[in-house]
Amino acid sequence: MSDTPFGFGLPPEEPDNGDEGKKKGNQGGQGGPANPFGFPGMGLPGAGGTGGADNPFAAMFGSMNPNDLGAAFQQLGQMLSYEGGPVNWDMAKDIARRTVAQGTADGVKDTSVGIAERSAVEEAVRLADHWLDGVTSLPSGATTAVAWSRAEWVEATLPVWKELVDPVAERVGAAMGSVLPEEMQAMAGPLLGMMRSMGGAMFGQQIGQAVGVLAGEVVGSTDIGLPLGPAGKAALLPLNIEAFGKDLGVPSDEVRLYLALREAAHARLFAHVPWLRSHLFGAVEGYARGIKVDTSKLEDVVGQLDPSNPEQLQEALQGGMFQPQDTPEQKAALARLETALALVEGWVDAVVHEAAKPRLTSADAMRETMRRRRASGGPAEQTFATLIGLELRPRRLRDASRLWASLTDARGVDGRDGLWEHPDMLPTASDLDDPDGFVHREQLDFSEIDKMLGEAAEKRGRQSDGNGDGEKNEGEENK
Repeated sequence: MSDTPFGFGLPPEEPDNGDEGKKKGNQGGQGGPANPFGFPGMGLPGAGGTGGADNPFAAMFGSMNPNDLGAAFQQLGQMLSYEGGPVNWDMAKDIARRTVAQGTADGVKDTSVGIAERSAVEEAVRLADHWLDGVTSLPSGATTAVAWSRAEWVEATLPVWKELVDPVAERVGAAMGSVLPEEMQAMAGPLLGMMRSMGGAMFGQQIGQAVGVLAGEVVGSTDIGLPLGPAGKAALLPLNIEAFGKDLGVPSDEVRLYLALREAAHARLFAHVPWLRSHLFGAVEGYARGIKVDTSKLEDVVGQLDPSNPEQLQEALQGGMFQPQDTPEQKAALARLETALALVEGWVDAVVHEAAKPRLTSADAMRETMRRRRASGGPAEQTFATLIGLELRPRRLRDASRLWASLTDARGVDGRDGLWEHPDMLPTASDLDDPDGFVHREQLDFSEIDKMLGEAAEKRGRQSDGNGDGEKNEGEENK
C-alpha cells in the first residue's frame, strides 16, 4: 500500500517536463514550507520551488517565452476562479491530452487508428470470445470491439477516473475547512476558497499528467483490473500493442490475440457479475471515508494565530497542518480492494491461459511477460498507487491464479465460475495464502437446504388454505 496517495508530500522522481524536471537540487519541502495538499512549491507566497520538478504548473504552462505570459496569467486566473468539484477535470483532460500529444519517451507520437487496424482488433476480439466460450460458463460481455488511439483512451476513461478519484479528493478538500474553529472559518473564508480552487487545480494537474502518461503504455481498457471503458466495449490500442510486442519475438497477430483474450475475459466478468463493479468502487469510497486530518499542528498553533492576520493564517495552512493519515478504516478498505482485484486478475490469468495454451505457441511466454510486467511495478499499478494509495501485490495475483486453476480441476468450470454469484462465496485473503485448503474445503449442500425451505413453504401454504375460508369461497364462486 502506498504511503502517499495522490502523491502527497513527495514529488515525482523524474517528472516528464524536460531537463529541468530532472534537476533534484531544489526539491520541494527542503527549500520552503509544505503546503496543505502536500504538493511541493504550489507557487503561493512562501512556498518552496520555482520551476522544473518543484513547479506543478510546469506541465501546464511548459517553457514560456514573454509572449506567452499573458496566456499564462489568464489560465492562472481561470484556475483561481474554478468553483467546481474537488478536482478540476477540465484541466485534467487538457493536461492528459497535451501529454499524449507530446508522445512517449521513445519518441512515438499518437496516431489515428486506421481501417485495417480496426478490422484486426474486431477480428481478434471475435476469435478470442469464441475461444473463451469453451473455458468459462460466463457468456460474452463485449457487444462491440473498438480500436482506440491514446487520445481516445483518455476521452473514454476519464469518467471512470472521476468516479475513482473524486471521493478521495472530496474528503481531503472538506477536511481543510472542517478543522478550523468556527470563529476562524469566517476570517479564512476567502483564503480557503482560493485554496480549494488551487487544490482542484493541483489534483487536476497530477491526475491529468498520470492519465496522459498511462495512455502511452496501456494496451486496453482493463489494464488495472477495473472497467475503465464504457460497458460492453472491448477496447485495444493498436499503437501500444505494437510497442508492447516489439522485443518479444512473438508474431504480432499472436500478441494482439492474447491481449484480446484478456480484454474479452475482463468484459465477461464485469458484464455478468453485477455486484463486482460496485464492490470494487465501494472499497475506494470506503478508503476515502477513512481519511482523517492530523490536527495536532493546528492544536499547537491555533492559540497563537491572530485571525485578523491573514498572512499568518496562510503560513499556518502552508505548514502542513492538513495531512492524510492511514487509518484502520482505510487499511481495511484497501485490503478488500486488493483482494478483490487479485481475484479478478487471477481469474482472467487462469481462464486466458486455458484458452490460449492449446492454440498459441507463445501462450506460456505471453503469460510470463504479463506476470513480469505486473511484478516489476508496471505503469498501471504505479498510477493506481499514486491516485488512490493502492499497490497490487504480484504474489496475490499468482496465488489467485493458482487457486482458480485448482478450482477448475476440482469443481469444473461451472463450480469455479459459480463462486462469482455472491461476494461472500469468494475466497478471502487468508484463502489466497492457503489455496489448496479452500479448494478442498467441504462445501455446504445448498440443494438440501433449498429442499427443506421448499417443503416448509409448501406446508405453510397448505395450512393457509385450510384456515382461509374466504379464499375458498372466492375460489368456489369463480368455478
